Amino acid sequence: MALALLGLFAVASSAPAAAQTPSPEGAKVYFINLKDGAEVDSPFLVQFGLSGMGVAPAGVEKPNTGHHHLLIDATLTAEQMQEPIPSDDNHKHFGGGQTEAMVTLPKGQHTLQLVLGDWTHIPLAPPVMSEAITITVR
Repeated sequence: MALALLGLFAVASSAPAAAQTPSPEGAKVYFINLKDGAEVDSPFLVQFGLSGMGVAPAGVEKPNTGHHHLLIDATLTAEQMQEPIPSDDNHKHFGGGQTEAMVTLPKGQHTLQLVLGDWTHIPLAPPVMSEAITITVR
């Protein structure tokens, strides 16, 4: 019995991980109202743009959709690009399908980047992500 369970475990652990959700060709996410080098007062509005796809809340599996994540002073490693995006002060989730948000940051320079996640918060493949921009909070 133990040998059978061990064999079952070995097969299960060698099974490939779930495939990432594919992104449609040409899909883009971008900042609508902010440009690289912008100076803002905090709190400030961030508007998320998306073309070539639609927005759907987290938990809703629908082809060619995703939801926004805002990375603040953070990047995702290659490994993190294949798993759910963390949720913390540097990784903001907009799983309700939001397309804008008020953001409060301390004075100084900050980097911002948008990443589209699938219904399980995993980045799409290939990733749909904006260029990182640098802003200064006055």
